[in-house]
Amino acid sequence: MRHAQVLNALAIILGIFALTMFVPLGISWHYQDGAELAYDEAIVLALGSALLLWLATRRTRRDLTARDGFLLVVLVWVVLPFYAALPLYLQIPDLSFTDAYFEATSGLTATGATALSGLDHLPLSINFWRMQLHWIGGMGVIVLAVAILPLLGIGGRQLFKAEVPGPMKESALTPRIAETAKGLWTVYVLLTVACVLALRWCGMEIWDAIMHAFSIMGLGGFSSKDASLGHFNSLSIELVAMGFALLSGINFATHFMALRSRSLGPYRHDAELPYYLGVLALSILGLSVYLQQFALYPDFLQTLRYVAFHSISLATSLGFATTDYSMWPMFAQFWILFLGSFIACAGSTGGGIKMMRAVILYKQLYRELLRAMHPSAVWPVRLGRQVLSENVLHAVLAFSFIYMASIVTLTLLLSASGLSIVTAFSAVVACLNNTGPGLDAVGPANNYGVLNDFQTWVCTFTMILGRLEIFTLLVVLMPAFWRK
Repeated sequence: MRHAQVLNALAIILGIFALTMFVPLGISWHYQDGAELAYDEAIVLALGSALLLWLATRRTRRDLTARDGFLLVVLVWVVLPFYAALPLYLQIPDLSFTDAYFEATSGLTATGATALSGLDHLPLSINFWRMQLHWIGGMGVIVLAVAILPLLGIGGRQLFKAEVPGPMKESALTPRIAETAKGLWTVYVLLTVACVLALRWCGMEIWDAIMHAFSIMGLGGFSSKDASLGHFNSLSIELVAMGFALLSGINFATHFMALRSRSLGPYRHDAELPYYLGVLALSILGLSVYLQQFALYPDFLQTLRYVAFHSISLATSLGFATTDYSMWPMFAQFWILFLGSFIACAGSTGGGIKMMRAVILYKQLYRELLRAMHPSAVWPVRLGRQVLSENVLHAVLAFSFIYMASIVTLTLLLSASGLSIVTAFSAVVACLNNTGPGLDAVGPANNYGVLNDFQTWVCTFTMILGRLEIFTLLVVLMPAFWRK
């Protein structure tokens, strides 16, 4: 079988993923929340499928090629949501499998778009499972597999390059790719623990603190409350969420190098950080001044509080809400939605095209303007101290084109299905950037449960497309990929 080794690797990853269901199962057993049978059946189905697939392909042993890596990553992000959806589908009454798969995909891609209501009344283990998916998917299932299975011999570097977000995937932090993945996950776990402790200190119950820390570090946005983080109405909780969302939006390689060197130097040398923090700060200040003239809130400080939270939340692709910002002027709504298209740094758990690509596009545009005035001059494009090759510039331009083409095509598709243009556009942008809430019918006061099955599947495809940064999925969909 041509792709037997890919399927063998998929079986191992599916088996590992099935084991993660034992955590919410244990919670369900302990608290007797009524969801035990749903997890039992889901675990049996997942482990059984993994075992059968592994037995059917176990005799094939070879390293994965780059092409195999693309296929395995796509299969993981298509197949795992099927099994992740089973506890939801089996436990929640009247939930269609379409919505269950959408919810699971939203969890694993760390999008946070939900089709569920009545979250406050769901079993604890179900809410925990939803947000555990964020935590697993935030750093990436493939990175986790490479981190804990360095001896599989399945071409870890190809998987890591296909999975890790960002325009520059060739460099590693350590000589061995498994060590690199372990280092990133170490930082991820440490920050998650710190976030749990901070939320607990601010007054959250322990399970709410753990679940929301999973959402924050994965930059997902699922909550155990219908009112999202606004349920707690706590400035200290909002400040913690903003702080850790900002940390999650920074390249985890920078965190890792800072931890390893026990120095703040890597942050000073990160070329993306000044743009990341600068654009956010200017946006928060500008929107606060802009909204103040509409007297939506009693004073400037309260305006600043809501603007800062939602600007950071949507820009980093976290997607939490504390107020219905659909009541803001349309310019402010579109601006914070637009921020999510590029603010997060490469190598973070955030979505969008990443700040590195946005900076490169800006520098490339500036170079072309200079070339128009001085045709014979040589103007290299630099990012920090590094001169970028033409290959990198062409790749960024190609990605930006396909990103915009995807938004236009999918927006027209949703619009043709009957959605208003604002709902269709914002749903596509929110799903492609893995932000979560959109505007109008899918805004913060509503959810994606209003969509019909066709619209839901379009949004599901869009979430996977965005999580895999478009090219990984499109490469596998090309006819040339399947030719020998």
